Amino acid sequence: MIPHIKKILYSTDLSKNSSYAFLYAIDMAKRHDARIVILHAIEPIPAYVEHYGGVTDEFKKKQHDEIVESITKQLQGFCKKAEAQIGSPCVELVSKILVPVGHPPEEILNAADKEGCDVIVIGTHGKGFLAHTFLGSVSNAVLHRTRKPVFTIPLPSEKTITDWNGI
Repeated sequence: MIPHIKKILYSTDLSKNSSYAFLYAIDMAKRHDARIVILHAIEPIPAYVEHYGGVTDEFKKKQHDEIVESITKQLQGFCKKAEAQIGSPCVELVSKILVPVGHPPEEILNAADKEGCDVIVIGTHGKGFLAHTFLGSVSNAVLHRTRKPVFTIPLPSEKTITDWNGI
């Protein structure tokens, strides 16, 4: 028996093209009457930068708040555009936005467990050895370390990419 999908973790790097993978999360949520948890992990600032750069807790909180606000704006803009193609609802499907500070694969895996997510949807940029080493490493690490189903969504063709730019 296939378990019911009630909560989907969608992990984003906030790139222009990450909205493409979000389409899959929306479709899955609509089909299964599920909710989406959006996660964007922020790499921690190295200790030497914090010390010598004078990075304060106030600065880190401001940065965190700005990213949450940015994700919310992107989500609203994307949903307006997506609803024209896939119908509503979109924004109503999102139950939570998480912006933890930490190593992205760890934060994705932790959030999936802590939030009780049934599946993980993550985009992948992998196009060859260098891209796999640099950009595909997060999705690869998540895929190989979780016991939950993972949907890795490759970047679409150039035509589709330009259709979603500017969101």
